[in-house]
Amino acid sequence: MSETASPSGKTPVDFWFDPLCPWAWMTSRWVLEVEKLRDIEVRWHVMSLAVLNEDKLDTLPEEYREMLAVRAWQGVRVVTAAWQKHGQEVVGPLYTALGTRIHNNGEGVTLESIAGALADVGLPAELIDYAEQQDFEFDAELRASHKEGIDKVGQEVGTPVIAVPGDDGEQIAFFGPVVTPAPKGEQAARLWDGTLAVASVPGFYEIKRTRTQGPDFSNL
Repeated sequence: MSETASPSGKTPVDFWFDPLCPWAWMTSRWVLEVEKLRDIEVRWHVMSLAVLNEDKLDTLPEEYREMLAVRAWQGVRVVTAAWQKHGQEVVGPLYTALGTRIHNNGEGVTLESIAGALADVGLPAELIDYAEQQDFEFDAELRASHKEGIDKVGQEVGTPVIAVPGDDGEQIAFFGPVVTPAPKGEQAARLWDGTLAVASVPGFYEIKRTRTQGPDFSNL
């Protein structure tokens, strides 16, 4: 994925997400705002907090272990199955439908919210069967997509991961940015320009400050 232009002629932006993650959801809405203001085209890919943490479960608090062992698999499995059976173009709309229900509407990751999202975008209802498929048919594809994203930024971060072509055609990738509320208009564009500026500096690794609030979904 080192292309410097998509078939539309726009700059491709590869975005890896887990539908469970509220911070990825906030960042994704920001990137869609940027898509209106900059000459970019977002390409959506799954990654998985369950995969990322499957070797660390014993070190996590009990409530996180339960979430990552069960609910964290459901959304990514259904998105991956939809991608494999109906094509890459359904991933973005399905993510929007899932995120709206899970985060904006407060439904959480449930079989009901996932089934509702499938209906919202006109995908077959039977895709919900993949949510709890233990021997997941598309596990290799899910893990390959996850690995492609996380290999760009390292195991110590999470979702989202964003990758864009650099000046030399090779991708520049970064985790985040973590931001709330999701910026709108020119503020969104300025954040994009600044993020690309720091991410493109060789040897730049991190800029961070303490979070003072949780995700604000009120303006999405």
